Amino acid sequence: MVDLPRIEELRRRLQKDPASIAFAQLGEEYRRAGRFADAIETCRTGLAHHPGYLSAHVTLGRALVEAGDLEAAAEALARVHTAAPDNLAAIKGLADIRHRRGEFQEALTLYWRALALAPHDPELEHLVGVVIDELGERAPAPAGPPAAPLDSAAVIKTAAEPVTELTSHPPDAAVPGTPEQIQTLERWLDTILADRDSGR
Repeated sequence: MVDLPRIEELRRRLQKDPASIAFAQLGEEYRRAGRFADAIETCRTGLAHHPGYLSAHVTLGRALVEAGDLEAAAEALARVHTAAPDNLAAIKGLADIRHRRGEFQEALTLYWRALALAPHDPELEHLVGVVIDELGERAPAPAGPPAAPLDSAAVIKTAAEPVTELTSHPPDAAVPGTPEQIQTLERWLDTILADRDSGR
């Protein structure tokens, strides 16, 4: 539901003080209302005054994803990840970009990273299941962690790079997190695969 009074209040505050940090809230309200062009313009204008405001970079990245400008979105979200490597919104946003590009293996790696930070998040669990279905036989087996460790920084950094040809056999994705998180994710993935096989 669009909160028009809230949007108008924030607009008035910015008109009185163009350097106000209220721009971040206004940008997020615009994004939630589906007014992505307004969200992008508001965030970019405000970030000129407050370049270190990470939540505004997240809002900008999300709005750019919805507007279809994936390259600019990845740049904004990668900036957040550089400053705050465990920022869940940035990691999920970068995963969404990979997913939209059809880079399912890389998207799955990032969604797993996000799920390790937010266990039992229903949206993330759903997205992991969707990407596993899209990968089909190429999905990594849940039997145990792969031999090669995850270089999550490299995976996230490359989300900002232009799309290259997607190979039919993408590299194996490593499951991020501590051994306990890995075991939790493997048990959860076993359950998803069993449910899918049983037709539920």
